[in-house]
Amino acid sequence: MAQIKPEYIIFTLLGFSMYWMYLLYQPFLLSIMIASLLAISTVGLQRRIEQKTGSVLLAALLSTLVLALLFFAPLGYFLTAFTLKLTSIDIQHIEKVYSKLNDWAHNLPTYLSFLKPYVQDSMKDLEVNDLAGYSLTLAGQIGKYSANFLKTAMLIIIFYFFSLYYGKTIFNYIKKVVQLPQQDTTLLSFELSSMMSVVFYSILTTAVFEGALFGIAVGFMGYNGLLFGILYGFASLLPVIGGALMWIPFMVYELSIGNTGGAIFIALYSIIVISIIADTIIKPVIIKEINFRIVKGEGQKNELLIFFSIVAGLGAFGFWGMILGPAITAFFLALLKLIEQHQRLRV
Repeated sequence: MAQIKPEYIIFTLLGFSMYWMYLLYQPFLLSIMIASLLAISTVGLQRRIEQKTGSVLLAALLSTLVLALLFFAPLGYFLTAFTLKLTSIDIQHIEKVYSKLNDWAHNLPTYLSFLKPYVQDSMKDLEVNDLAGYSLTLAGQIGKYSANFLKTAMLIIIFYFFSLYYGKTIFNYIKKVVQLPQQDTTLLSFELSSMMSVVFYSILTTAVFEGALFGIAVGFMGYNGLLFGILYGFASLLPVIGGALMWIPFMVYELSIGNTGGAIFIALYSIIVISIIADTIIKPVIIKEINFRIVKGEGQKNELLIFFSIVAGLGAFGFWGMILGPAITAFFLALLKLIEQHQRLRV
């Protein structure tokens, strides 16, 4: 009777244990993945703080605090404040806005007369009670999402801290287990960390910059500049339509209350200052500068590649896709580069 090789038994037990490990940690896999990728993105910041403080623990704590304040605190504030705003909507105010919009739809200027049939048809489908009911439903949905988001954010922050604190140990252990040559491991880690660093700092800089521009404008008009600036910052991550999702409702509302000057101002400001100057001209310069400072030489990433990886990630995975999309793309391209290098060595 043939004896079963010990290797077969070990691999069978490994597969069995991996299956149960997956079932055990499946609810936390997304949080662990996002936290790990964020840790890879900010490893440069972690090293600088560690050099200054001389403590890995303190550096991990400070990096985690910075991430929580810059990334999760604004989004948590927005979700909470926006939910409270929706739940406190006054039905009489909605009726006034609806009445103004209805009058405007039936008295369009001559140069906009071609829009009259479409606008009037849209107004027929709107009912004040339906709008009020929808706002309350939306508030409930956002409140539910807020609770889930805060839970996920807390898990990500916790896993992010441990990823930074034990990062070197985990990385060295993975290298031992995988047993790749040193140059292959270096290439894969460099490609992934460089792409993620460029993406993270580009997203953060763009969102803060464009959100601040919009927040200043609406704050000048008497609205909550902090709330809507944060909302615009996250909306700006959606290509082409992100900004329009913010300024068009503002324009329509200003028209509905008879403030034509305010409507024209917010439309022109959003199109010229934010969309054309900030998004089209300044944003690529910011990404290029971050790319140059973080990754030098042949490792620099194409701005279009970064852009489309974020777009694809958002489309495939939702909000967290802006982190997952570039990571998947970077890992795939790193593997292609690795294959190319091995083929050169064979030749």
